[in-house]
Amino acid sequence: MRAYPRWIVYVSLAIALLLGLLPLPVAIAPLRPFWIALVLAYWLIEDPDRVGLGFAFIVGLVGDLVYGGLLGEQAIRLVILAFIVQRFRARLRFFPLSQQALTLGALLLNDRIVSAGLHLALGEPTVPSAYWLSPLTGMLLWPPVFLVLDAVRLGAWRRRR
Repeated sequence: MRAYPRWIVYVSLAIALLLGLLPLPVAIAPLRPFWIALVLAYWLIEDPDRVGLGFAFIVGLVGDLVYGGLLGEQAIRLVILAFIVQRFRARLRFFPLSQQALTLGALLLNDRIVSAGLHLALGEPTVPSAYWLSPLTGMLLWPPVFLVLDAVRLGAWRRRR
């Protein structure tokens, strides 16, 4: 039985969308993590029955609309990420947080490769080489993101009990 309300998933993803919209100085803009992917990965690991490939696709389309990118780009990127996370979920759940962070860093690097491949295939301008640093930022932010979302999810569980 799930003890937390579904709106927690939606609010956490909405916050991730807003974090992606925050303006950053030009010098550190390439370090912006893929917030939606981090939050979505958490929910894919912790509640795969509620969050799956279709959910990832819809979240990606919303991200495309909010950020004004190529329609479907984030959707396909998040579906690929969701597929890999679902495939290895059983192992990821029992990794220590440090190994989870390394794995998420690799998934975010894979996301950058998919994004670069899509841009190349569609003849769109590619992102500067500094944008390859954002998976490192996402990897470093995974432990606090995981712990905050876990505290929110488990805190909601305790209140309803």
